[in-house]
Amino acid sequence: MTTPPKQVRLIARLDIKGENLIKGVHLEGLRVVGDPQEFARRYYEQGADELLYVDAVASLYGRSKLTEIMRRAARDVFVPMTVAGGIRSVNDVSDLLRAGADKVAINTAAVKRPALITEVARRFGSQCMVLSIEAKYRADGKWEVYTDCGRENSGLDAVEWARQAVALGAGEVLVTSIDREGTRKGFDTALTREISSAVSVPVIASGGYGQIEHLVDVVNTGLADAVALADALHFKRTDLGEVRRQAIDRGISMRKV
Repeated sequence: MTTPPKQVRLIARLDIKGENLIKGVHLEGLRVVGDPQEFARRYYEQGADELLYVDAVASLYGRSKLTEIMRRAARDVFVPMTVAGGIRSVNDVSDLLRAGADKVAINTAAVKRPALITEVARRFGSQCMVLSIEAKYRADGKWEVYTDCGRENSGLDAVEWARQAVALGAGEVLVTSIDREGTRKGFDTALTREISSAVSVPVIASGGYGQIEHLVDVVNTGLADAVALADALHFKRTDLGEVRRQAIDRGISMRKV
């Protein structure tokens, strides 16, 4: 029996600073866009498969403002929601799940203490534990993991770290290319493919969407299972319904809404 093609998920990414939705380039130069609740509702109505909330400054200031934002979102949004930023413990995860999140994505705290990945996976299930990787391309042809919202280099090889984290219990990997983020020049397809080929769990590509060909490339060549969009949606250069229609027209298997 032939296995049906995987259905690619469309994820709306919302980067948060304080109470505002923001957007930057290369995770810097953050610009206020508006009220995250209004945008979340819009993307839900457009047919987003999931929402991804990223607290852009939580790792720097040692706190996250997303618990209250989650509570508000859960009243209007009925698709899975993933939260990233400032998550340091099992208790932090528990608080966010109680507020309405379905999954958490952890970067900085996991790099500092990899055992946290296993603790979260054992307590809440691997499907809840998403490894967030923010990576930059190096001159030697590899990609290095950065922490603290792209500000601090870790010395870790991104592909090897993904493999290790999945072995520790991560059930999904969110890959954000710092080089491509906010540029509209396309995803880092090579990075996504390397990580997708190294792990047995779904991989989300984030950073660089500008046009539908970028999605097609990162799915067909980069082997991504899901694609996160931000800039193109926030500034209404497209909407999720149009992206879905264009992807289906190009042979990408997606949920029909």
